[in-house]
Amino acid sequence: MPTTPAVTRPALASLALFLLASFPAQAQDTSRIARVTVYPGSATVERVAKVAAGARSLTLACLPASLDVQSLQINADAAVRVGEFNVLTEDRDVAAGCASPLDGRIRELEDQIAGVKAEASALQLVDGYLRSVAQTSAGPEAAASANTAPRAATPTPAQITATAEVLRKSGQDSAARAHQLQRKQEALELSLKPLVAERDRVASQRARVVSVTINLATEREAELRLSYQVRGPGWQPSYRATLDANKSTVLIERQALVAQNSGEDWGNVQLTLSTGQPGRATQGQLPRPWWLNVAPPPQGSPAPAMAMAPAPAPTVASLSRSRNAAEEAMPTFDVTALDKGFATEFAVPQRITVPSSGQRVTLALGSHSAPATLITRTAPAVEEAAYLVAQIAQPPGVWPAGAAGLYRDGAFVGNGRIDFGTPSAGAPAGSTSLSFGRDELVTVRAEPTQDLTGSSGFTGSRVERKTRRAYSVENRHKTAITLQVLHAAPVSRNEKIEVESRYQPQPADTAWNRTPGTVAWQQPVAAGATAQFSAEHTIRYPKDVELIERQ
Repeated sequence: MPTTPAVTRPALASLALFLLASFPAQAQDTSRIARVTVYPGSATVERVAKVAAGARSLTLACLPASLDVQSLQINADAAVRVGEFNVLTEDRDVAAGCASPLDGRIRELEDQIAGVKAEASALQLVDGYLRSVAQTSAGPEAAASANTAPRAATPTPAQITATAEVLRKSGQDSAARAHQLQRKQEALELSLKPLVAERDRVASQRARVVSVTINLATEREAELRLSYQVRGPGWQPSYRATLDANKSTVLIERQALVAQNSGEDWGNVQLTLSTGQPGRATQGQLPRPWWLNVAPPPQGSPAPAMAMAPAPAPTVASLSRSRNAAEEAMPTFDVTALDKGFATEFAVPQRITVPSSGQRVTLALGSHSAPATLITRTAPAVEEAAYLVAQIAQPPGVWPAGAAGLYRDGAFVGNGRIDFGTPSAGAPAGSTSLSFGRDELVTVRAEPTQDLTGSSGFTGSRVERKTRRAYSVENRHKTAITLQVLHAAPVSRNEKIEVESRYQPQPADTAWNRTPGTVAWQQPVAAGATAQFSAEHTIRYPKDVELIERQ
């Protein structure tokens, strides 16, 4: 075999270096998700990648197909000059190294199931061996009938006892272990089933992935950051409100439910929750033109010739409605106050892992103790019961509307909703009302309704109807309470119907909760005392009028 002359070896080495330098260095994708900002219905993901010195390009592969290409932002250290970038979308099954995040967990569970089955098969071999040993040790007659070995000496009673004990103990251990393996296999198969169903669901949609190739020039090792928005992830606020009736305070604990199925797991990331909505329309609707015209003459009369008017152009309002059609299905937050300019952000101090399986992760966002105004509210005509209501002023910052678990003196009483943006029933502006269940130490009684109907007027041409309702409320607490009694009074919607009302005592509000006809008495009631309330309404209307009454 001919050898290369020594004089030509330096030239070959120089040629190899020249060929390597002729092609741009491709940096390996070692990116990781460092930070995620979650909005209602979308998220901004920030990836960080290390770029080696001399690298000319970097490809970040296996990015989710829900990535918004227009939201791509690339930032790098001063040692990196960034050029143009290319975006490629392809099927996941043809993209190298872009297996579904579920595939790894599915393979792991399948391997565990296979290991359990292998151990169960080995136990079956052990069980068969023990049975054969038991048959062989049954006595000399069994050995003679087998005719496979010369007649053995008769075992002593001590040997028979020892052999039987060994077989019993081994068989018991084998049966117990087989039962444990069966239970373990059932649990593993139960965990595997939803993962396989989710993978099949994603595969049926021909899941796609995105890769971004960035041309760059790197003087020394540095970091490059790529941020993009994905549609689908979101978070919902939830609360836990605990009432301390003795101190008249409510402890509100903030929680957030975060879920995502974008196609990539968020592992050990810095998570920020924001009330902003980048998916909403950036331009509001404009007023439609208000025009007036003369109605054309009837079709039977000849109409003057008119030029055909051009079809009206779509207004900005109609275009905006079409853009917002997909947004209506997205979760929204009823937030009116703003904290950080135009949104409020909640930065989670610890790093969080949110898998791409739709699993809901609950995060604690702190707590706030708020003074409360306690009211015992009752509507005796509807229900002879009283309920404890706490009115809470809005704490500082933005509190998105959300469901709340309600606790009274440490005991769970039910579920409610905290919404400072929408006025609660009877609550002042900027506050909300939470009902903490029935007050069993307040007794409510409604007397039977008294109705009297007669005639009035000079000729008896009018109907006069009198209705009286009376209520009594007893406070069996050891302390005084603030009692609120609600009553519905008739309201006339026609000038022919007259309504005259008398109350005892005089109510605090005759249009409670901005509703005409809803009467509210509110007063303190001492411990052990009973309060009386009555309302008398006189309704007059002509006899020839059919009265419509709805309540």
